[in-house]
Amino acid sequence: MARSGALGTLARIVLLSSGRRAAPATMPPTSRHRLYGLTLLLLAPLLLWDMSGLDLPLARVFGSAQGFAWRSHPTFVLLLHELPRHASTALVLALGVGAWRPWGFLRRLGTADRVQLVLSIVLAALTVTAVKRLTTTSCPWDLVEFGGTANYVSHWLWGVSDRGPGHCFPAGHASAALGFAAGWFVLRRSAPRLAPGWLAAALVGGAVLGLGQQLRGAHYMSHTLWSAWICWSVGLAVEEAAMRWRGMRTLGLQT
Repeated sequence: MARSGALGTLARIVLLSSGRRAAPATMPPTSRHRLYGLTLLLLAPLLLWDMSGLDLPLARVFGSAQGFAWRSHPTFVLLLHELPRHASTALVLALGVGAWRPWGFLRRLGTADRVQLVLSIVLAALTVTAVKRLTTTSCPWDLVEFGGTANYVSHWLWGVSDRGPGHCFPAGHASAALGFAAGWFVLRRSAPRLAPGWLAAALVGGAVLGLGQQLRGAHYMSHTLWSAWICWSVGLAVEEAAMRWRGMRTLGLQT
């Protein structure tokens, strides 16, 4: 016992003196199971909104037969579309650089966690984009009643053409902010004080961008809600994959 304790102390001294980070925190399986339940639970309000049929009536609040007044407003487009899009790209690039050369809060994260943070955000945004490519739903500004050529068709009617350009569901622009919500899963383990603010900023930012796009006629409310759920789900999926990979790696080191 004494010899084992001495060896353990020596190992800790060597580890500290070498400047290596401690092993990254892991999320207990029970905690992940609760998150799975929450993710499924969050489907309920999304499905209820879709069943309510309020997407089109809400679009009519902002649009008319002449179209959407805010669609091409220069200041509005700059502040709620162009600048947020560039800022999101810049932040993702900064986090990518930080995964290699950590800065700020990234110094508190291990290399694997930094990579997971960036990967979660990027995959969330790419998933939203991929779904958009597959859907035939057109944007509100494409509808006949708003000066376009498309008929209103629910995004649940897969494969049914609305005679418009399609590829509008879910909300891609809102994912410029909502995608960062996917990074919450790694931050809740490695930077728990930062995680709540990070998630709140991502959700509020996504809501603002989503509302801006609705005012312009670029999306329905459901598009933003589904983008939020997709980004959240991708973050959870990446967390699950990371935890499984670390578990297998740990077993491999022990054998």
